[in-house]
Amino acid sequence: MARTLVIETATAACSVALIEGTTVVASAHEVVGRGHAERLIPMIANLPDGGRADAILVDCGPGSFTGIRVGIAAARGLGLGWGIPVRGFSSLPLVAAAAFAADAALDRLAVVLEGGHGEVFMQPFTRDPLVATADFASLPPPEAMARLDATAVGNGIRFLAQGGRDRLPDAANVILLPAALIDLPPRPIYGRAPDAKPMAPGKPGA
Repeated sequence: MARTLVIETATAACSVALIEGTTVVASAHEVVGRGHAERLIPMIANLPDGGRADAILVDCGPGSFTGIRVGIAAARGLGLGWGIPVRGFSSLPLVAAAAFAADAALDRLAVVLEGGHGEVFMQPFTRDPLVATADFASLPPPEAMARLDATAVGNGIRFLAQGGRDRLPDAANVILLPAALIDLPPRPIYGRAPDAKPMAPGKPGA
């Protein structure tokens, strides 16, 4: 059976997994903060066969600008070197799927992940089928609270007055996602514009 290497670096967690169909062959998960660049390749190398697989899945975000870039760059590099396809998935349904799997009583929830500048990424989901019921948005916490009408799940709950269930994405949980949600182009989903902006063209004669 074909193996897939899963790379997840969109948040404070760094995780990798080797999967065959719906079976997790091996996985590793660490909370590294901003240390993805230092930990990711050694974590992959420690997987069976050095993580060698027939395809790669990578978390495209939203989440940390740096973490997303690290994961996608590694996935593309390995995909090119091994001559295998690279596809993407989003951190938001990954967290939702894991939360639903952990609590059979939940039939809907809102994933709330830490964003930039004190904002949070938020998106609501239903269990059956696992679908988003609205587009995700980057919101100030008060606005997120005003929109929240379900259990909040994710590492962004610390910004919310009512709290919720803290959870970080984990590569091994990709087996919980339907095929339609693991077929994204391997490019960043930032959710908000990067802080760095291109320099304006210089004036003639400047």
